[in-house]
Amino acid sequence: MFEDNLHMMRTWIEPVVAGSQLACSFFDTSLILVVKGYYNQTNITTNSSNDDVLQKSISNFYIIYNLILKLTPLLSAYILAKMGDKWNRKITLCVPIGGYLISSLFLLLMIFCDWPIEVMFGTAAFIGLCGGFIAYWAGVMALASINSSENRRSLRLIIIECTFGLAGFIGSLISGHIFTYLEIAHHPGSALVSCSLAGYAFCLLYIIFILKIPHAVKKQEEPTSRMAENYAVQQESADQEFTEHSRLIDQSNTNLAHSTSAVNVFTSKVTIYLLFLSATLYNSAVNGAEDVISIFVLNKPLSWGPVGVGYGNAAAYMIFITSFLGVLIFSRCLRDLNLVIFGMFSFCAGILIMAFVRWTYLYYIARVVMMFSLIPLPTIRAMLSKSTKESSYGKVFAVLQMVMGVVAVATSTAFIEIYQVTLDWFSGFSFIVICIVAFISFIPISFMACKTYTRKQLQEIVQE
Repeated sequence: MFEDNLHMMRTWIEPVVAGSQLACSFFDTSLILVVKGYYNQTNITTNSSNDDVLQKSISNFYIIYNLILKLTPLLSAYILAKMGDKWNRKITLCVPIGGYLISSLFLLLMIFCDWPIEVMFGTAAFIGLCGGFIAYWAGVMALASINSSENRRSLRLIIIECTFGLAGFIGSLISGHIFTYLEIAHHPGSALVSCSLAGYAFCLLYIIFILKIPHAVKKQEEPTSRMAENYAVQQESADQEFTEHSRLIDQSNTNLAHSTSAVNVFTSKVTIYLLFLSATLYNSAVNGAEDVISIFVLNKPLSWGPVGVGYGNAAAYMIFITSFLGVLIFSRCLRDLNLVIFGMFSFCAGILIMAFVRWTYLYYIARVVMMFSLIPLPTIRAMLSKSTKESSYGKVFAVLQMVMGVVAVATSTAFIEIYQVTLDWFSGFSFIVICIVAFISFIPISFMACKTYTRKQLQEIVQE
């Protein structure tokens, strides 16, 4: 019993998700503060102290950094996903984590050696060539889907998201304090980046030496070979009599079966396309919002420092926990489609409030309203996994991440540009645009919900 429990625990992907996200939180906080310090020092040396100049310098850096980080994984992520499906699913975890490890090492060297900030563009390219978040998250979702039943898959995937968010919450909560009060050899941020480096190293070692690839549980137990042999002998004569009788029936039903199968295949493809479209648009809105918020909080009227940035990121990660609780509670009375719609409305309302944030307390109110905004994406992934074969999980999730990544890069860049243009006029205008995009993502899901409701009504009429 103990060995079985130990083997089951070794199939859990949660330690990798938690460790990598903790390391990522340290890295993200240190990077944005190091970038701010670098351009602040550059403005001082050039006798330019305008806050708008600093804000635009930081946003321009992140435009280029995000373009490189999210576009370079497109080819490598799909290759890694195919290799993971064919050979070993650890490949889609080890290679991206190794890329993040090297990136953290270069950030640490940049702090100690006073390298130019443009070095981070090279590390972003290296992360992308190693598959980046696209390959890593596709591998995580594939492993979690294999190790769960269909009726509990939505809950299983949101548990992964909750682990992701809880680790990010803890990391963000303490990252600002580590950056402010701990440093190595009078280099701000060095201790925080070292913690990130240690986190990625732990994840890599865990994947290689501890993690076991789970096997999907079969729906029913197969009989032993002896029982199967006896059963086959007993049924052989009956099968011969039944075959001739059923041949005529089969011929009459062949055309109907083919037409029904074609309709089901077409419906399945339409469902997949609609899910891809909705997930892509919604992800672009969520990612774009977070990219703009990370810059928005540094500027007036909020003008947060390291501790404020850490607390703000922690509030963002709390959404993962509240979304998990939302699925846990509402999945008992709501279907997957209803959960997706519910989460989308939560995000739209929250980001609309964010557009009018002028004080810190209003920022946290917006975050509270957005508390269920992470429900849609894992639920959509669960719905996709139910419409595809197990052997194709890696490729399907990788393609989804690639499509979402490409669209997110384009829209995130556009949102940041809108923020720059409207900074002096109305700094929250970009959030209104994001709200519109999120509302558009609601349309494909609504269409699916209407079709599902209509089909259910027709089935009830036929049964009556």
